[in-house]
Amino acid sequence: MALPGLRGVDHIGFTVPDLEQARRFLTEVLGCEYMYTLGPYRDDDTWMRDHLGVHPRAVMRQLHFFRCGDQAIFEVFEYESPDQNRTQPKNSDIGGHHVALYVDDLDVAVAHLERHGVTLMGAPTASKGPSEGQRWVYFLAPWGMQFELVSYPGGKAFDRAT
Repeated sequence: MALPGLRGVDHIGFTVPDLEQARRFLTEVLGCEYMYTLGPYRDDDTWMRDHLGVHPRAVMRQLHFFRCGDQAIFEVFEYESPDQNRTQPKNSDIGGHHVALYVDDLDVAVAHLERHGVTLMGAPTASKGPSEGQRWVYFLAPWGMQFELVSYPGGKAFDRAT
């Protein structure tokens, strides 16, 4: 049984070590639109632990909201916490992740990232099997978080088969 009323993804939240650096990258390199700022938030009781799963003395210094394209909204946090792990998880780690961004022309987007000195993880790769028709490449944000560019202007094999 599906989650009643599910319509899609509302936003993606992630934590960065430097909110200003993230703002510059998201707006100046990726072209996201800065929307607004909230915070700081802290609590002297257990609210932070009970509602957010963080140390009770964690301080959310600020968070910024960004619109990316016409749908994805990023909620980007900067925290201070006594038990904060500052190591970026790998994709193979529990909780590892990446954010995939669809682009119309992968080669043009890759050239844009290269002009901005963004670290690409290998060269664009053509998918096979059900995802044939898609090309993709991973890249790193300045704080080490993995992002991915994907493009499949003619659709993917599984879409064309149906």
